[in-house]
Amino acid sequence: MLQAVFWDMDGTLIDSEPYWHESELRLAAAHGGYWDEDLAWQGSGTPVPQVARQMIERGTALTVEEISQGMVDYVAQQEHLRMPWILGVLDVLRSLAAARIPSVLVTTSPRNLAQNLIDQAPDGVFVGYICGDDDVAKKPDPEPYLAAGKLLGIEPDMMPYCVAVEDSMSGLRSAAGSGATTIAQTGYMRADTSHGPQFASIRGYEGITAETFDQFVRQRAAGESGDGASATRR
Repeated sequence: MLQAVFWDMDGTLIDSEPYWHESELRLAAAHGGYWDEDLAWQGSGTPVPQVARQMIERGTALTVEEISQGMVDYVAQQEHLRMPWILGVLDVLRSLAAARIPSVLVTTSPRNLAQNLIDQAPDGVFVGYICGDDDVAKKPDPEPYLAAGKLLGIEPDMMPYCVAVEDSMSGLRSAAGSGATTIAQTGYMRADTSHGPQFASIRGYEGITAETFDQFVRQRAAGESGDGASATRR
């Protein structure tokens, strides 16, 4: 029954938030702004230009374009040196590939970061990606996930048979709005998403396989709730 799995990137596939936060703190400190870890976490899951505007409001004396480029360049450099894959996620991707379930990356990050992740992933686990440079509305709009479905020839009415894995409230709203069976990854994001629109939540990837995602889709199709212990994996 499971047709595809759509993956957010930061905080879902890779634990990259420390890289983003360090880039923001460095830029603010070097250019007269005030920024701290709490503010950095508040910006997690939002488009880079939006974070840049917030940094300018707090005194960082650069343009949106300069801050955005500085952040992306720093994160790209760090991820080129070491891609911080979340423990167990590569096994999940391989499980899906073995079951012939396609995975698509859906991220607001720019193309060079998305392509770098694809290049460092095991061969064949991703069939494509939607990124922040594509001409689609940004999360929390559902369009990125609908565009991912379109890549695979999946019509909107079939999105409930696809799983989307997200970690931020913005991403969860985007995925759920597309109709996908939305799973919250809660292990790497500080923000509370317990009241989000997800069908179920997982913390880490221990015990998660292609069969797990298929079960989520089947539970939803049967009208079962995803809030019970059987749907929350630790």
